[in-house]
Amino acid sequence: MTHIAIADQPAEMHHPHSFVTKYIWSQDHKVIAIQYGATAISVGLIALVLSGLMRLQLGFPDTFSFIDPSDYYQYVTMHGMIMVIYLLTALFLGGFGNYLIPLQIGARDMVFPFLNMLSYWFYLLSVLILLASFFVGGGPTGAGWTLYPPQAILRGTPGADMGIVLMLVSLAVFIIAFTMGGLNYVTTILQARTRGMTLMRMPLSVWGIFVATVLGLFAFPALFVSAVMMAFDKLLGTSFFMPAVVSIGETLDYSGGSPVLFQHLFWFFGHPEVYIVALPAFGLVSDVLSTHARKNIFGYRMMVWAIVAIGGLSFIVWAHHMYVSGMNPYFGFFFAFTTLIIAVPTALKVYNWVLTLWQGNIRLTVPMLFAMGFIFTFVHGGLTGIFLGNVTVDLPLSDTYFVVAHFHMVMGVSPVMVLFAAIYHWFPKITGRMFNVTLGKIHFWATFLGTYAIYLPMHYLGFLGVPRRYYAIGNTDFIPDSATALNANITIAAIFVGVVQLIFIVNILWSLFKGKPAGGNPWDATSLEWQTPETPPGHGNWGPRLPTVYRWAYEYSVPGAKQDFVPQNVPPEDVEMEPGAGPYREHTV
Repeated sequence: MTHIAIADQPAEMHHPHSFVTKYIWSQDHKVIAIQYGATAISVGLIALVLSGLMRLQLGFPDTFSFIDPSDYYQYVTMHGMIMVIYLLTALFLGGFGNYLIPLQIGARDMVFPFLNMLSYWFYLLSVLILLASFFVGGGPTGAGWTLYPPQAILRGTPGADMGIVLMLVSLAVFIIAFTMGGLNYVTTILQARTRGMTLMRMPLSVWGIFVATVLGLFAFPALFVSAVMMAFDKLLGTSFFMPAVVSIGETLDYSGGSPVLFQHLFWFFGHPEVYIVALPAFGLVSDVLSTHARKNIFGYRMMVWAIVAIGGLSFIVWAHHMYVSGMNPYFGFFFAFTTLIIAVPTALKVYNWVLTLWQGNIRLTVPMLFAMGFIFTFVHGGLTGIFLGNVTVDLPLSDTYFVVAHFHMVMGVSPVMVLFAAIYHWFPKITGRMFNVTLGKIHFWATFLGTYAIYLPMHYLGFLGVPRRYYAIGNTDFIPDSATALNANITIAAIFVGVVQLIFIVNILWSLFKGKPAGGNPWDATSLEWQTPETPPGHGNWGPRLPTVYRWAYEYSVPGAKQDFVPQNVPPEDVEMEPGAGPYREHTV
């Protein structure tokens, strides 16, 4: 009996029969994506408030009595972990991954819908466990978002009892959720593509999500085992990471453990995590730029192979986060070299984005503004990464605000720019309504300029030697008064940018009910998700018949065509040409 591809098999759609099965215990990838997105944004807003509290203390020390040193370190820890793991990873992969993969490859749903549903509920459970640490004795852990032992589990560190335990349990549950979702993504992309959808016809969004998922399936186990081992050290008295140590005058029952082992395990996850966030962002921004520049993506195959190369190289650069840990100088040389190497495919992507814009018919829509803002912030953040990838430069800068500025430009501002671009771009497909363009443009300019007002001065603070992680600088002789004034200005800018995000929330909620009808394809896009019979897409996406794909996803500005784009699912003979233009000819990839 011959094998029938999953895409061609009759679908078991598990149609919902009640409100609960349609919107709560849903197996529809689109509803699950919205659940992921709403949860991630909600917990992200909590982290945004925590960052505002941190900045109040840094900008105006000794002013707010309700922020003591323990509170400050707890805010730092929870802000960092929530933003990196529970917001960015969950929203890019759980949100956009769930929504776009089946639609962009022409599938009816994920291959394992029930497992997909479970992945969301495990993610929600991990968020609830994390937030529960605010309500236990001692509060959440204040060990810093990297959770380095031995400090993370020793008395004297805020949240060293139940706070750190709940953090570790939450991370373990999150990784279980990611694994269920990740296996679904990989299987769906490899096995459920519709007829004609070859790997080299997939949109770059799918490629970015696919490679990032593979990275996560290899990298997250390192975090999982380190969380379990540290929990054992805390609860059972083992010594995986705990050396012989005296704490508050008391000799503890630990011996033989290695704190540096935890650092290696953490960063073996931690640096691929950068690209678990960045690669979906690269894919999404590529689709937005191409669509709103009305031009085919420049160097599609190069872009695909750059994504794959970045994914592979991300596993051999982790220890550039550990130059100050006392590693052998030869190891430092190796990781400095690999850090510079991984910059090459990343730079190729920047060149390709710029060349995609070159001589394009650029439409300065709200998604396009955020996509172009991403290019600026990513380039600026990436350039400072070259500084920190060099051992001799990193050593004096490692514990200063220069690192904070670099990390936030690359891992904070840049991905968030893409998230806003993607939300505004796909909002009409998700809801069937358009957002308010004026509010969207105000949101962009206030956010874009505001983030530069926050992070550009931080580079200067780093060069001055202002240390990061400190609750208060105090009267330090080598730090001039300009640093204090700058910190105050940074705080004002940060609070301004945080408040501006209310414009985005209001715009989305208002447009959800009152926005103008968007139609099926308001951006005149070519990829499959814009060609569904209904908007928003119904359960099963495609009605009785799956689409057939005839070309890649970037057929824009077609010479002689009546429209300046040709959707992926339009047969060549059905492409309307201007009189005398000759037959339609597809771009070669």
